[in-house]
Amino acid sequence: MKTRILKNLTVSAVGLGCMGFSHAYGAPTDEKETIRLLRRAVDLGYTFFDTAEVYGTPDNPHINEELVGKALSPIRDKVVIATKFGLRFDFESGKVPIPLIPDSKPETIRQSVEGSLKRLNTDHIDLYFQHRIDPEVEPEEVAGVMADLIREGKITHWGISEANEDYLCRANTVCPVTAVQNRYSMMARHYESLFPVLEKLGVGLVSFSPMANGFLTGQYGKGEHFDPKTDYRAAMPQFMDEAVEQNTALLKLLRNMAAEKNATSAQISMAWMLCKKPWIVPIPGTRKEERMRENAGAAEVELSASEVQILDDALGKMEMSAVFGGTDLKQ
Repeated sequence: MKTRILKNLTVSAVGLGCMGFSHAYGAPTDEKETIRLLRRAVDLGYTFFDTAEVYGTPDNPHINEELVGKALSPIRDKVVIATKFGLRFDFESGKVPIPLIPDSKPETIRQSVEGSLKRLNTDHIDLYFQHRIDPEVEPEEVAGVMADLIREGKITHWGISEANEDYLCRANTVCPVTAVQNRYSMMARHYESLFPVLEKLGVGLVSFSPMANGFLTGQYGKGEHFDPKTDYRAAMPQFMDEAVEQNTALLKLLRNMAAEKNATSAQISMAWMLCKKPWIVPIPGTRKEERMRENAGAAEVELSASEVQILDDALGKMEMSAVFGGTDLKQ
């Protein structure tokens, strides 16, 4: 697979979001199958793997990191691992999606990094993201801890998820930020206002939910059923029956461009962002080998600047449904 550079960190042009193996998309995948698929992803050209300390289950809140560690530690020198700190789940709420509680106190970060290093079975984390901004902790204080961790060799790069301009700029003055990880897709374009700042600072964008949680694959229609106890899609507006009709033009736009490029709708939805900026890296998640191969193929789809603009213009004018915007954050 082609590679991209996030500031000075080289990664595969498409990364693999690992969350779905154990969290938010139905019952967890069997451990042996998860390990097989993660190693298969490396064979397919993926070098960038994204996890977090909270991607787990009520029985094992940290299992995702453990699985990534088991799968990738034998080939650690061939991969870039990103994980995250600064959140915990409110499992006691009984709600799905499970509410999130931010906590980026320095002592919490210290505990988190040691736990992640152990679970990932590694001596360093390549890219350490603050999972969500903690309104109780100033960005300069978080960045100061990141600078210390870099000096200690426990992490090599850091980033911020769901970053805004003020927080990013303030943090970056203390310890240079390598990337932000924000929700970005054809259905969620609000972070495009941040692009000039990213360009100015030389900060990359890791795009999570690049296919609007799978909706932009065009594989979902009316009558879809998701287990509301384990699958967040059961509560996502883009998967409601009425959304299928609202998004008819969007899905047709993808199908038409896919036909022109001998690609799939999923590939076009990611090629659109890959061809927009050289510092954008989508991290779609999947638990199927054929989807991994398909997603990797998005990096081979070439869209000209004019074709990207045609898509942008069409997206800006068309009706589309609401899209899942993230889990509730408890303050």
